[in-house]
Amino acid sequence: MPLFSELFSGCRELEECLVKDSAHLVVGTRGYHVRLVQRALVRLGFGRIDGAEYLRGLYGPTTADAVLRYKTSRQIINFSYQSKPDNIVGKMTIARLNQETIAGERTPKFPL
Repeated sequence: MPLFSELFSGCRELEECLVKDSAHLVVGTRGYHVRLVQRALVRLGFGRIDGAEYLRGLYGPTTADAVLRYKTSRQIINFSYQSKPDNIVGKMTIARLNQETIAGERTPKFPL
């Protein structure tokens, strides 16, 4: 299943995250796809990502904190096995980030 935001579109790792539990982003995950999620969190106002984490593409403690804040504010919880949000970027989280990123991309910037 493809992701349609300009930010996430074509990123194989994030598209796999949308459909495979084994592709979820957790603390310690590294790669360009982590940077994309970090960018989305910053754009949405949830990012206080450490510069070293971002430069290394590392899903570290500040990324995990931003994810938890995002999921808590959006009540992204899989009620089949959770009672509160966690700091993992899984299927529900990447889908919601994608939707909100698309909405932000469609919002006009400053009028000319």
